[in-house]
Amino acid sequence: MGFAVTPAAIRAANAVDAATNDPMMAAGVLLAVVLGAGAGLVGVQRLRRSPGERFVRAVGGVDEVSVLLHPNPDPDAMAAGMAAADLCEHAGADATLQYPGEIRHQENRAFRTVLDLDLEQIETAGDLASDTVVLVDHNTARGFQGAQSVEPYAVVDHHPGNGTGTDHTDIRTDYGACATIFAEYYEELDASHGNGDEGLALESKTATGLVYGILSDTSDLTKGCSAAEFDASAYLYPAVNEDLLDRIANPQVPDEVLKTKAKAIVEKDVDGPFAVCDLGAIPNVDAIPQAADELMHLEGVSAVVVFGEQDGTVHMSGRSRDDRIHMGEALRSVVADIPMADAGGHARMGGGQLSKEHMEGLGPSDGVSRDDFKQRLFDALAGARG
Repeated sequence: MGFAVTPAAIRAANAVDAATNDPMMAAGVLLAVVLGAGAGLVGVQRLRRSPGERFVRAVGGVDEVSVLLHPNPDPDAMAAGMAAADLCEHAGADATLQYPGEIRHQENRAFRTVLDLDLEQIETAGDLASDTVVLVDHNTARGFQGAQSVEPYAVVDHHPGNGTGTDHTDIRTDYGACATIFAEYYEELDASHGNGDEGLALESKTATGLVYGILSDTSDLTKGCSAAEFDASAYLYPAVNEDLLDRIANPQVPDEVLKTKAKAIVEKDVDGPFAVCDLGAIPNVDAIPQAADELMHLEGVSAVVVFGEQDGTVHMSGRSRDDRIHMGEALRSVVADIPMADAGGHARMGGGQLSKEHMEGLGPSDGVSRDDFKQRLFDALAGARG
């Protein structure tokens, strides 16, 4: 089979002919070949680097980092933050763990206290410890004044979204927890288990936090899991402190939370395989997802949504074990026409919040009563089921 002689091939042949007659040009051609081969090798090496290696290489190029958690951080976010800060320090960058909102849920408070986490609360973008921001467990900064102006340097997350980092982006929506990604980073970086004197060490507190982050975000490895969660848990297990894990998993529960859960059990409405409960005004919004978890134990129920109001904001939490219902999408559809409302999440669990005034008609909408809102939730669950 022949081949076409292109102008580029002709020019290359002429350059070779000329080089054979001119030693200086020959040296130039040889240098170009060497440089081209070197550039190709660098490109191949870059492609071969693991995500963990790329993360460490990215943060190793800066002096100071703000590791930013999402508003009202949960165990998965805090665990991912612990790991990110540890890897930043290993790479030579000073890391500060920061978050907007509050840490209220008893499980979240126990996680912070038992693992002795040093977390800084922020209210504005000016409170960030550095312009170099690493987002973990979310991919767009939110929950504080000026959040929209933050351009993250790196993003590590498992939630859907369009946010990216300028130097590193690792978003795996098929994973059940962000902690899983960081567990893989440690394994890819060949970290030692324990407090090693040399190299990167996976310390016991970090391993314990990462395992609990995985368990928390996947309901003890029963919801929204991928094979990666089981592999990561097995990798982390040798370094886990079981006493610390038990203390986080079994915190004392405030009386108001127990009363809210009891109210959800008594006042729920059930329609076929669905349960919805309007809790009305509540003293603790963290009780809402816990109430939803309780209702999922009800025999014959495959999807639940619980909502309640505090300080003029209606908070929702949904759970599903019906493969035909994507809870995040169902909740998003319910609030689609309500101004300033936000909802979403995963297939098995979702949440959202909206202004009570906007729900009742403030702005360019007709509004919806609480009873009508409850019916919308039932309709959305039934519609998603097809």
